[in-house]
Amino acid sequence: MILAEVIGTVVSPTEQVPAVAHSKLLVVRPVKPDGEPAASKPRIAIDTIGAGVGDRVLVIDEGNSGRQILGAPNAAVKTLVVGFVDAVEVGGQVVYDHRSDG
Repeated sequence: MILAEVIGTVVSPTEQVPAVAHSKLLVVRPVKPDGEPAASKPRIAIDTIGAGVGDRVLVIDEGNSGRQILGAPNAAVKTLVVGFVDAVEVGGQVVYDHRSDG
């Protein structure tokens, strides 16, 4: 799993993969536990939870897991947003809490 921040949305006028028809696509940027950008590049992810720009989320970036979550064993999918992050604790110290972020 990847800790990420939603930084944008993707709009596509055509649906090319039936398994993701009507799915919202998000641009997610991997982040470190404290919210600083990680070294890896942003990804396009299928939103399964109703996330939006600015949300801290958990992302699966592995095809088989994504296909199982979508219930589409033959779909060409890889990256899915699967959970909201309320807080991150490292070494007993809270480094992110969505209630005080802003």
